[in-house]
Amino acid sequence: MSAEERAECLTLIREAIESGARKVKACDILDLKIRTIERWEKNAEDKRRGPLTRPGNAFTPVEREKILEVVNSKDYANLPPSQVVPKLTDKGIYIASESSIYRILRAEKQLAHRSKSSPRRHKKPKELRAIAPNEIWSWDITYLKAAIKGKYYYLYLPMDIFSRMIIHWEIHEVESAELSSMMIETAYEKHQIKKGQVTLHSDNGGPMKGATMLATLQRLGVIPSFSRPKVSDDNPFSEALFKTIKYCPSFPEKNFGSLDEAKAWVEKFVDWYNNCHLHSGIRFVTPASRHYGFDQNILDLRHAVYEKAKSDRPDRWSKKTRNRSKINVVELNPGRLSKASKKVDLAHEQVQRKTA
Repeated sequence: MSAEERAECLTLIREAIESGARKVKACDILDLKIRTIERWEKNAEDKRRGPLTRPGNAFTPVEREKILEVVNSKDYANLPPSQVVPKLTDKGIYIASESSIYRILRAEKQLAHRSKSSPRRHKKPKELRAIAPNEIWSWDITYLKAAIKGKYYYLYLPMDIFSRMIIHWEIHEVESAELSSMMIETAYEKHQIKKGQVTLHSDNGGPMKGATMLATLQRLGVIPSFSRPKVSDDNPFSEALFKTIKYCPSFPEKNFGSLDEAKAWVEKFVDWYNNCHLHSGIRFVTPASRHYGFDQNILDLRHAVYEKAKSDRPDRWSKKTRNRSKINVVELNPGRLSKASKKVDLAHEQVQRKTA
């Protein structure tokens, strides 16, 4: 780039900044790095002493066109250079090495999808919000190692994301869509769920998306929701619960000797988790107390205790007491909606649910 062109770029960026634009965005429009602009601002003169002669082994323009013609042809347009080169070699043809072809494609900005093919795009799951128990359930299956090497027991574990309570659990020696459908139907009847009341979120495993499972969900009126393939962050509540299980101090150091032994341990864990464990995500109340609506009284009592402590010794409190307000909304896979939009949507949801 000549000195005149550099000066023009600096002028354009300066005008953009004076108009209120960010410097980084202005550089992006000109396809320049901000470090380059900062260097030009200090000294616009090009002091680089690059090669003065063209390498003797460089590809000529005709050769480059020939390489591009071959790799963009019908037979090779969908293949990377790592496959194009050996296929041509098998035909007794050599045009360039893989690295050379990669370099030429990079210069022509053709490294990604030269043909009509495009990478598969996974749409983020719909943003879900729960404002009461039994509105959104999350579930998954985790493995519990058996004493026999290579054998596992499969823990089916649905939970309510609003209260974090484990609503049901089962352990089987296999994982299947049939067992999943029976497990969900049992939980559905246990909590007296109405049609259309619950959204069931899970990953994309076979037991979650099998024909039997989907048919059962449709019959019960349960709304299915699925994570993107290979994206564990889309099912964070179940993943966090499984970590709590595996890192629980009472989790056996040795593998489970039998199915009954695994069931006995999980039964004790679920009782502790639901009724004793103070969950950090719900203001340190137990999942059961939140699920059945006792958490507000607990939080009010804690607030009163802290306010009394502050009134007794105000010199030890520089700010307000700890936030003891109830968490009224739990989001699953939150999107990028503005806070104002979320408040409007939430108010609309509450009115609809009260009138339903």
